[in-house]
Amino acid sequence: MRKLIPLAVFLALAISPLVATAPVPRKSPEFTIVEPSGKQASLSNFQGKVVVMEFLLINCPHCMRVAQMIAKLHKELGPRGLQPVGIAFDNDISGNKVTAYAQRLGITYPIGYSSSVAVDGYLGRDAKERLQVPQIVVIDRKGVIRAQSRPVRELNLEDENYLRNLIDTLLKENAPATKSRTVSPSNKASQVGKTRIHGNL
Repeated sequence: MRKLIPLAVFLALAISPLVATAPVPRKSPEFTIVEPSGKQASLSNFQGKVVVMEFLLINCPHCMRVAQMIAKLHKELGPRGLQPVGIAFDNDISGNKVTAYAQRLGITYPIGYSSSVAVDGYLGRDAKERLQVPQIVVIDRKGVIRAQSRPVRELNLEDENYLRNLIDTLLKENAPATKSRTVSPSNKASQVGKTRIHGNL
């Protein structure tokens, strides 16, 4: 038994780099996405929303399925503050290919592209590590990464019910307060008059 322990430790050390995962939760670093038009957009533009990032390859069947699932959740939860973003990082990716991909799948949320080097840096992984797509990252309203796929994929994050429940939980955290305003009877008549005046302009 004692002879097997060093071997087991050696195998664990040899395999671990293949499945290393960046720590979660952690503050999301900035990330730049190239829009199909060539314009650059920053991830920080979506601050205050719950962001679901899908890092994908445009010819990947799993990526297509997940993108359509995320699009469905966007229609359902977008009004509450969900913001999906797709990032393609194929070696030969271009704006035209990204546009065709989005049109083919009927996706209306933002999809752009980036380099594999930038994606590796954002995910906190070494380029030599094994990686499967799609890679999904979920960021809360405060800009903290709350969930991230493992390098060999995270099937929970590709499950519609699981992802919906996670997003719903994050949407409830630090949600913008709904302002309610009480109008006194005397002010109500004044406001009605003002409304009519603006309506007649």
